[in-house]
Amino acid sequence: MTVPTGRRERKKAATRQKIADTALRLFLERGYDAVGIRDVATEADVAVTTLFSHFPSKEALVFEQDDDFGRRLTGAVTDRSPDAPLVPALRREILALVRHCTADSSAEIWAMIDTSPALRKYEESMRLRHAESLAAAIAADPGLPLTATAGRAIARFAIDAYSLAREAANPEAAVDEIFRMIEAAWEVAQPARRG
Repeated sequence: MTVPTGRRERKKAATRQKIADTALRLFLERGYDAVGIRDVATEADVAVTTLFSHFPSKEALVFEQDDDFGRRLTGAVTDRSPDAPLVPALRREILALVRHCTADSSAEIWAMIDTSPALRKYEESMRLRHAESLAAAIAADPGLPLTATAGRAIARFAIDAYSLAREAANPEAAVDEIFRMIEAAWEVAQPARRG
């Protein structure tokens, strides 16, 4: 997460984090469905309007690192050196994200997400949004001569790799297996390497 520089930005970030931490604690203590927005706002000592100025929905409280997740994925494309290959950069970032979300400290949170239809639906819409952002970053890179469809497919494969690996018995082995397939798809998708 980017560290805010100004006093006002630091205060907003601290309030946002306090709301997210409070919500997660309440969700884990009482159950996601048993906690309302007003409960979170009251416990965090903020107005409901303040809560909604930081989080657009109850589901977003659980996925408070959503923006950081998206930045990291697109950064795997945009922040790599011009001669660095794309697929290994994506693999490294997906593996780092999978390691983070499969850490023991995250198990209780993912158990809550996996048992809530609302949270599963929100997570799926998040993945689709991230896949579109990643596809846009791939399309914007002049060194990646792919069709829009091929770029979108690679982006979807990478996002799905994260999701499938997170659920696997051996997440790191799953990332390796899936990225071998993504590498093969990448080889086929690049017109410059054909023929």
